Amino acid sequence: MDAAFLADVKRRAEAESERTARFLSDIVRIKSLSGGEGAVVERIAAEMRAVDFGDVVVDRFGNVRGQIGTRGPLVAADAHVDTVDVGNPANWLSDPFSGEIRDGCVWGRGTADQKAGMAAIVYAGKVLRDLGMDLPFRFLGVGSVQEEDCDGLCWQYLVREEGLRPDVVVITEPTVCRVYRGHRGRMEIAVHVAGVSSHGSAPERGVNAIYRMADVLKELEALNDRLAPHPFLGKGTLAVSEIRSTSPSLCAVADSARIHVDRRLTEGETRASAVAEIEALPSVKRYGGRVEVLRYEEPTHTGMVYPTDKYYPTWLLAEDHPALRAAGASYEGLFGEPCVPGRWTFSTNGIATMGMSGIPTLGFGPADERFAHAPDERCEVADLAKAVAFYVAFSFRFAAGGK
Repeated sequence: MDAAFLADVKRRAEAESERTARFLSDIVRIKSLSGGEGAVVERIAAEMRAVDFGDVVVDRFGNVRGQIGTRGPLVAADAHVDTVDVGNPANWLSDPFSGEIRDGCVWGRGTADQKAGMAAIVYAGKVLRDLGMDLPFRFLGVGSVQEEDCDGLCWQYLVREEGLRPDVVVITEPTVCRVYRGHRGRMEIAVHVAGVSSHGSAPERGVNAIYRMADVLKELEALNDRLAPHPFLGKGTLAVSEIRSTSPSLCAVADSARIHVDRRLTEGETRASAVAEIEALPSVKRYGGRVEVLRYEEPTHTGMVYPTDKYYPTWLLAEDHPALRAAGASYEGLFGEPCVPGRWTFSTNGIATMGMSGIPTLGFGPADERFAHAPDERCEVADLAKAVAFYVAFSFRFAAGGK
């Protein structure tokens, strides 16, 4: 791609920035918590059809997909369209579902995480159509669902049930318009210990499961401190996020205790190694503790239940991978500065596309991840144009083998 072509792509993307922002504002105004994305999926499908995206479908899982082009490698761009809730509304300066456009930003829940990516995908499709070319690739825009509840489940379905296997996937989660190449994985784990109940007036007659769990908690804290670092992804982490207990009454000794563990996995750590580390703790062994990888079995907005274990593998695209070279060349050609690939601190659908299925995956998205799940979430309008231009340029560069 020469400089004149890239300049034309940038110009076209910037010309669509106002429409892209208005579309983002529209879909922010539609509340779409995980499992309740039906209305926003319909709105996205309508916009895809309006810009002549072509072949727009909503699959059985509830994802919306549109494709442009009929030959060449399949370049998929993914954006999840569900959001978390708003938390305490008093922490917001404006209505979280206003979709207000002011001060150069679109404001509201889901702007950064990650409806801005969806808006940019749709208008990248419009730019591709407006180029009036016989494209040497197929561009697939995916508005995926239920990611906030269970990242990657949507792509487990697409790969296994729909037989969809792109040549490359661009995750459009927020990267401040930088190229990302991976992130840590994660697991959700429960640890159970048992006790024996007795009347609270005579605790010596029972075995208090909460006290046993206190020993486990101390050892888990120490385990987190000694987890090994990785030079790019950072260290794995372990956080206890919930504790529960049971007893015959509040006047009785607890006969069971359960904790929920958020385990982040760096390169080289696996499901088996993370479970084995906890099972090997002295207190877990002493008290006969049980370590359980949790399951997800919630229905999508279409009613489908597609169960999976809550294990989300680490993934990292190699620095010399052709897709990353194509991304770097596209970035430098569009924006005139060196591309230094980064990583997310959180998890994305890449855990399924690359972590589970080995499909080359990278990231580029509008907005800043620090606004994800936070009050006064926002995305700069200028970021939308950059993202549109990148998705178009990258698709051409990837189809040309990075040249």
